[in-house]
Amino acid sequence: MDYFKHESAYVDEGAIVGSGTKIWHFCHVQSGASIGNNCILGQNVNIAGGVTIGNNVKIQNNVAVYTGTVVEDDVFLGPSCVLTNVTNPRAQINRHALYEKTVIKRGATIGANATIVCGVTIGRYAFVAAGSVVTKDIPDYAMVMGNPARIKGYMSRHGHLLKNADKEGIMICPESGLRYKEVEKGLIRCLDLDEEAPLPENMRLGQKSYDSYK
Repeated sequence: MDYFKHESAYVDEGAIVGSGTKIWHFCHVQSGASIGNNCILGQNVNIAGGVTIGNNVKIQNNVAVYTGTVVEDDVFLGPSCVLTNVTNPRAQINRHALYEKTVIKRGATIGANATIVCGVTIGRYAFVAAGSVVTKDIPDYAMVMGNPARIKGYMSRHGHLLKNADKEGIMICPESGLRYKEVEKGLIRCLDLDEEAPLPENMRLGQKSYDSYK
């Protein structure tokens, strides 16, 4: 076994867990779940059968990821955030064949206590503020908050609001120096890195607090 599992955690036969992943206290990874490399599952996390989780995913305490959910690489799921898989659940009606697909794309962040209503796609590097309720798709790099969650701006891969565009419409992340541009209405792109590529190693270590960049 080339991953770490705390003695209080359960990984069912038939689950796949990648190299370097750490599964902490009271977690349950059910049969049929697939977890990538170098992930962290905090205390009391449940991963249902059929769930796919990519590499380098951080899942904080008290999160349940239900069947029908796809979590891509580098996603952060904050403490006690809520994922669902049926829009109209009833205890008396079996809808196991009707689970809805929720996709959380590369690099996205789901804040603490946020709720993701099933059937949505959360774009690459999107940022869902703590306590928000997401009811529809979120585009790449969008920062959303509220109930229902609405777009309040756009954030860089390093988690800073993008603003003060120059005359060419280019916005610069204050931490990384990476350039971003709204290439069409509501569609942000990084001009310096492939959208599907992970961050280079030299950009993965935070050096200053968020407030220091304000």
